[in-house]
Amino acid sequence: MKVIIRENASEGSLWAAHHIADRINAKKAVSDKPFVLGLCTGSTPIETYAELIRMVKAGEVSFKNVITFNMDEYVGLPEEHPESYHSFMHKYLFDHIDIPAGNIHILNGNAADPAAECEAYEKAIEAAGGFDLFLGGVGEDGHIAFNEPFSSLSSRTRVVTLTYDTRVVNARFFDGDWKKVPAQAMTVGVATVLGAREVVILAFGHKKARAIKDAVEGPMSHYCTLSGMQNHPNGTIVCDELSVGELKVNSYRYFKAVEAAENL
Repeated sequence: MKVIIRENASEGSLWAAHHIADRINAKKAVSDKPFVLGLCTGSTPIETYAELIRMVKAGEVSFKNVITFNMDEYVGLPEEHPESYHSFMHKYLFDHIDIPAGNIHILNGNAADPAAECEAYEKAIEAAGGFDLFLGGVGEDGHIAFNEPFSSLSSRTRVVTLTYDTRVVNARFFDGDWKKVPAQAMTVGVATVLGAREVVILAFGHKKARAIKDAVEGPMSHYCTLSGMQNHPNGTIVCDELSVGELKVNSYRYFKAVEAAENL
């Protein structure tokens, strides 16, 4: 596992966008197969998406041969609701790039049979060839996607009940009222994310510092589902200075030194 540390969230977001574009372009240079990309929502990836939009418009990367799968979606929230993840992704990315509509996959939170929808989603990921890269964020308690603490590290796409803490954090998108946040969501599992050939997790701000400490220096545990990254052969956590504030000094120095050596 690598930890990339940048001065602030903007610099970290730009690093992630350029890394994703580089990976898409690298596969395009050697293969006609689509690049399969996992995507997340929330405030954290917005700057990364903005830079990807700029790069598409500048001709620096294309999404014409990219297939996307999103991490999650609320259960029971209409797709046209401004806070649905369908709406989010179109607002902040899909409506501004050259991705074919048929290449976009987001869980249907209003499916008549939620379990069948989750099973079909897993099969669709497999049929696409699996993830080349999964871009995610992390919650303040160390969860990835909606895999709350104590989710199995071998979990797959399923319906989950959201904790009170998660609903409170997301209340800022629902007029500040946590009761308006749906109580359930569909989410890819920890194993679904970690099954990607490459995983990039964004973590910015002091509120993520404890999660980063637990994931990087603590044991691999279902208590902090991000800690599953410890066992991934090609995983990177992109942080700013605030989010690494609780790491040991020697841990911080190690990751900075590794990146410096790789850039020689």
